[in-house]
Amino acid sequence: MGEAWQVLTFDLAGETFALEAGHVREVLDLMPETAVPGAAPFVSAVINFRGRVIPLADLRLAFEMGKGAATIDSRVVVIEYELDGAPALIGLRADKVHEVTTIEMSETEDVPRVGLRWRTDFIRRLAKRDGDLIVVPDLDQIFTTRGGARGAVVPLTTA
Repeated sequence: MGEAWQVLTFDLAGETFALEAGHVREVLDLMPETAVPGAAPFVSAVINFRGRVIPLADLRLAFEMGKGAATIDSRVVVIEYELDGAPALIGLRADKVHEVTTIEMSETEDVPRVGLRWRTDFIRRLAKRDGDLIVVPDLDQIFTTRGGARGAVVPLTTA
């Protein structure tokens, strides 16, 4: 981590989350999805992104928030993320996408060991801004634990 992060902020179940902007490829309106029988609930569907089939992950389920109903503000954030040593495209559900902004390291802190309702190993950092808490998820830990990274994503090098 450097002195500041460029992040995309978004909501899940009324909480604000942030992803490093460098991972974000595109923000999409909701689109048709195809269920994948036998897949982990966290990555139980795929979508067609520019002619490629990519997994659609639900961070709400990773954080045990329960599946939410889609609204007019719901979006899919497509990220490029390295898993098992290979870059992969992954769609992430978001209840609402806000903006790309900068989070200064001085605005962040380590995750407390107690007092959070979520698994602390799923959170990379917490940021405070204007009295609000912004959660920066640890995607490596989430994909490994909830999604079973092997087989859950399609590497970019695969046709």
